[in-house]
Amino acid sequence: MLKTVSAFIYGFCFLYPLFMSWLWLTGSLFYWFRYEKKHSNPDHPPELSSYPRVALIAPFFNEADNAEETILNLLNQNYPNFEVIAVNDCSQDDTGEILDRLAHEKEGLRLIHNLCNEGKAVSLTTAALLTDAEFLLCIDGDSLLDHNAARWMISQCMKNSRVGAVTGNPRIRTRSSLLGKIQVGEFSSIIGLIKRAQRTYGRLFTVSGVVAMFRKSALEDVGFWSNETLTEDIDISWKLQIRHWEVRFEPAATCWILMPETIGGLWSQRLRWATGGAQAILKFSSIWVHWKSRRMGPIFFEYALSVLWSYSMLATIIVYFLHFFIPSFSSFSVHGLIPEWSGLLIAVTSMVQIGIAMWIDARYDKQIWRNYAFTIWYPIAFWVLSMLTTVVAFPTALYRGGKARGRWVSPDRGLQ
Repeated sequence: MLKTVSAFIYGFCFLYPLFMSWLWLTGSLFYWFRYEKKHSNPDHPPELSSYPRVALIAPFFNEADNAEETILNLLNQNYPNFEVIAVNDCSQDDTGEILDRLAHEKEGLRLIHNLCNEGKAVSLTTAALLTDAEFLLCIDGDSLLDHNAARWMISQCMKNSRVGAVTGNPRIRTRSSLLGKIQVGEFSSIIGLIKRAQRTYGRLFTVSGVVAMFRKSALEDVGFWSNETLTEDIDISWKLQIRHWEVRFEPAATCWILMPETIGGLWSQRLRWATGGAQAILKFSSIWVHWKSRRMGPIFFEYALSVLWSYSMLATIIVYFLHFFIPSFSSFSVHGLIPEWSGLLIAVTSMVQIGIAMWIDARYDKQIWRNYAFTIWYPIAFWVLSMLTTVVAFPTALYRGGKARGRWVSPDRGLQ
């Protein structure tokens, strides 16, 4: 019995990633040919019948190195009816002074100073309540938004009055190290592909917090952002969809972002992401008793399987090493950490997945193929990282509960 169970877990560890890869590939290719190929050409931004007012919102906390570049870029948005709102979340560096100077020099920029560090969710909510714009395009304080992003996102919102949020397409601009180059492939082959596949199959697990547009009336309906979660983007995505607001993906709305290029910075960021995901799953587990929320079931189940995979993989690794020292562990069906046929199939599938993802995203990121060769390290480096952060995150989310304010310090932004 024990040997049968261990053999099942061993098979699950290596066959589950294969199944998910092909599921994502199938869904994303359908999305590309059905929705994206003809309607998301970045060289031809949409002409709209009207241009409703948009608030471009950027919260800042200790962003002295990036604040001016981010604001000046926002002020050049190719959209005829917008305002920029910067929220200084009680920064301890020169961010506040930089934003004060820009607000004095530039028209169309409004500035909010929080008296204490409130966190991103509160900063976004404050800005939303102080604007008369119905559409809010929110980015991070170290990001550069494509000049046509507002047009692309508004076009999605105008197609259906039940579209409550539109997530954009974050692109990596820190590519000076191996970690940076690998993440270029990751954001296409995992984040981009998953969003396309999830849009094909039903609901999105999350908008990208670094670039997303929201309909203000939808936010009012769900009580705006929650201030107790470490990932306000995951939380608001679930709140909107449970209330039957639609969340869409617009790949042409690109936003160029800075990402960690050190192990410590990457670990800190991914642990926060994983903890926020676990918080959302725990918070919204009641969907299973509400028939109206049934369409959220597949992404809940998908996340639950990923958690089970992480713990199963960790147990497999531990058993494998223990059998060298404790003879009784040899009875488990764990003969190696790189199985012969499935190991090769996983490697080939990973490179195919990354290749197709880069082919799809090449129209938005002209230099993306330069990083393809480096992504050979992706399956090992980031699967291990995903496994470890998930294993740590779930008990962390249970311990935090829903009482602590969701604040964090951003990790490194690449090797400057």
